[in-house]
Amino acid sequence: MLKNVLAQGNLNSKVASLLQATAGKVHPPYAAKSSSVQSAEDTHRKPYSPFQDTKTLAEYVVARSDDLINWGRKNSIFPLTFGLACCAVEMMHIAAPRYDMDRYGVVFRAAPKQADLIIVAGTLTNKMAPALRKVYDQMENPKWVISMGSCANGGGYYHYSYSVVRGCDRVVPVDVYVPGCPPSAEALLYGVLLLQKKIKNRREGQIRFRK
Repeated sequence: MLKNVLAQGNLNSKVASLLQATAGKVHPPYAAKSSSVQSAEDTHRKPYSPFQDTKTLAEYVVARSDDLINWGRKNSIFPLTFGLACCAVEMMHIAAPRYDMDRYGVVFRAAPKQADLIIVAGTLTNKMAPALRKVYDQMENPKWVISMGSCANGGGYYHYSYSVVRGCDRVVPVDVYVPGCPPSAEALLYGVLLLQKKIKNRREGQIRFRK
């Protein structure tokens, strides 16, 4: 019994000495690797603009002009009133004093040629679909679409009806979907803010410059 204890003690001492001898050889490579990975992460940060590190004056002018144009567009959105069902009541609320969408630069327009946003609020029927497309085609570019409510998103309660289009995205391209039946005015206002964020990140001029 005593011999086994002594043998185990000698083994533990040998393992400890071996670990001390190899400690200096193991740690430096791992430390160097971690520092190299950290430096690589610092150098590959996502830039705000494709021309973040501009080398010419033309690149700088194009990038900053995009920022200026997008700033003007996102703060002067003119939606077209296109209420089709009960969602239109909630759409009216964001223009009332309680929510006051005017403070974000959003002002309703009655003519499609004066608008750059159309809010499809409600159930889109097969007979109304050509009118929606005609109004959308009359709007000037760039233009956006917000699908408001379950009926506009995918038919909603009338999804299996023979006379209802199962989603307005089958007629016009949609940029923002607002869920709900009907969605609240806060939800629609949040959708407008998401659209402003999308407009802010547009880079049309820089893409043309690269071509």
